[in-house]
Amino acid sequence: MANTVLNGIITKISGGFYYVEAADTTYECKARGVFRKLGITPLVGDFVEICVFDDGYPSIESVHKRKNALVRPALSNLDILIIVSSVREPLTNLYLIDKMTAAAFHKNIEPVVVFSKADLADADEYVRIYERSGIRAFSYSDKDRSGLEDIKEVLKDKTSAFCGNSGVGKSTLLNALFPDLSLLTGEISDKLGRGRHTTRTVELFKRYGGYVADTPGFSTLDIERFELIRKEDLKFAFPEFDPYFGKCRFNSCNHLCEKGCAVLEAIEKGEIERSRHQSYVRMYEEVKDIKEWQIK
Repeated sequence: MANTVLNGIITKISGGFYYVEAADTTYECKARGVFRKLGITPLVGDFVEICVFDDGYPSIESVHKRKNALVRPALSNLDILIIVSSVREPLTNLYLIDKMTAAAFHKNIEPVVVFSKADLADADEYVRIYERSGIRAFSYSDKDRSGLEDIKEVLKDKTSAFCGNSGVGKSTLLNALFPDLSLLTGEISDKLGRGRHTTRTVELFKRYGGYVADTPGFSTLDIERFELIRKEDLKFAFPEFDPYFGKCRFNSCNHLCEKGCAVLEAIEKGEIERSRHQSYVRMYEEVKDIKEWQIK
């Protein structure tokens, strides 16, 4: 029997082995040594070519071009980033959500915001802020499963990852979406006011015609450390600013506090959410003095 060459997707990496789904089978593969010499590290989500040998482990022969990649979690080719934020326990922090939506847009990933624990407080105003900003947003209550069908629709035929700070109900939502996976859920620590990370590895699960990943400890800390956006590029990570580009008095306008800024005028008219612009300004101030070599 001749060696067989197949195209597939890496669904898990563990113990130096790469688990590749190809031709309705999952293969436990090794990566070719040449990848290390070339500085290529295969990631979960990579589309790859593997060779299945008559004897020995199948090997990854090549990694196809990625459309995007995250540093932490190490994950590639995402279509959707679902950002989970609770309305209570812990309280909603719009700035943290905006940092994650900006990072997603910068990586050419569509962000979707889910406000969990909607049975504890009204999430409608939060949903409205993001819908008016051109971002899909939903509320979810684990008590009556309201919003679950809307989230399932988002996942169809896409590769998606869920992220959010500890204790916001990310794993609880995943369990409601995929009860057969029996994912662990974290518990809120009353003393600390935050949850414990419970997931350990990144793994893609095939669901709803696409793939979904649970991401261990993926939170705003990872965004701050690994997904910095240059100050020149930051405005493009806020899509609601787009209609106003080129309309400012000065071509060099940074949309911070300048006179004649079309973005600021739009805020005063209620066309852009003030909280979103406040997040933009705060993010700009954080990165304005960062050197080029510090941006990965």
